[in-house]
Amino acid sequence: MEGLNLVTQNDPKNPAAEAYRVIRTSVQFAQAGKELQTIALTSCTPNEGKSTTIANLAVVLTQAGKSVLLIDCDMRNPTVHKNFNLSNKVGLSSCISMGTALADAVQATAIESLDALTAGVIPPNPSELLGSERMQNVLQRAKEQYDYVLIDTPPVMPVTDALIISRFVDGMILVIASGEVKVEMAREVKNQLVNAGANILGVVLNKVRSEHHGYGYGYYYYYGNDGEKHKKSE
Repeated sequence: MEGLNLVTQNDPKNPAAEAYRVIRTSVQFAQAGKELQTIALTSCTPNEGKSTTIANLAVVLTQAGKSVLLIDCDMRNPTVHKNFNLSNKVGLSSCISMGTALADAVQATAIESLDALTAGVIPPNPSELLGSERMQNVLQRAKEQYDYVLIDTPPVMPVTDALIISRFVDGMILVIASGEVKVEMAREVKNQLVNAGANILGVVLNKVRSEHHGYGYGYYYYYGNDGEKHKKSE
């Protein structure tokens, strides 16, 4: 498969693939007693590995027998269509601004049980579209058709899009690049999400320097109902 190198699909025994399965397990544990169907991923800044993380999380969820829709809400810098070699002529922006039916905009990927809704034509007003009633309707229809709806959102620091989406989803996961984001910035982003009403499920610490495996997806910190931090290593 061209496009994104999906380690969870192409090299499932790789330690990085196992780390994604740890994230999947943590997400499934987080469901205890509450609905957790729509999950958005964001980051503090660009290029922290958010889109790679969400794509691989989508794959491991399908490997667990779940149907997944991956939605590209990063209308300013869309990547889902590139990662999965899909057309971007019709997508999320079409559903919101033109009323295109979800079924007419969704595309099947090469991964069984994984569909994608690309960003579509880049609009001049992404924030307004993402905060609209039509956006909420798209999410509701998606929830009726898929076990999980994963949403790729822009980084928090440059724009407000992720904060807007956080109000409409069941949970948020924050991807942070180890050694690239200062603690103060990570705290500021977390506070912004909390203030926006986000249900933060946990943090994926990305680009961790591993003694045995080089840079990869090393640890997932899941914040459980007890408010304590639980560390799961690769």
